[in-house]
Amino acid sequence: MAKQLTIFVENRAGRLKTITDNLRKSNIDIRAFTIQDRGDYGLLKLIVDKPDDAYLALANLGCACALKDILAISVPDQPGNFHRLTSALAEHNVNVIDAYGFVLQPHKTGVCCMEIDQPQLMKAQEIVAEAGFTVLQDEELYSL
Repeated sequence: MAKQLTIFVENRAGRLKTITDNLRKSNIDIRAFTIQDRGDYGLLKLIVDKPDDAYLALANLGCACALKDILAISVPDQPGNFHRLTSALAEHNVNVIDAYGFVLQPHKTGVCCMEIDQPQLMKAQEIVAEAGFTVLQDEELYSL
């Protein structure tokens, strides 16, 4: 299963540089990211090519971070597909806690990364597959 690295980051100039410099020195490739503002602190969510190594590198730096299992879903970039995906999950009462996505060019393949309530994660994986979408395994996601 794919993993997302979530880092609790002080909201001040230079903090992201420290984190990205540490990952660069550890030869870790950031594949996707999102930042959420929470006032004095924020959440930095990363998809990286070596999540376990990234976790250790940032923990050694003193960062409060966590590795979370997520669903990384390949979604063809066509109108209505995200709706089809969310409808399948809603019909089975699966709660999406957090999500973000991106489109890979030139293949026009969307990737939707979803954090699902842990007890529903395996069920969600089955629902997504039954709806005709592909759940990317960790190495598939990290090598995009």
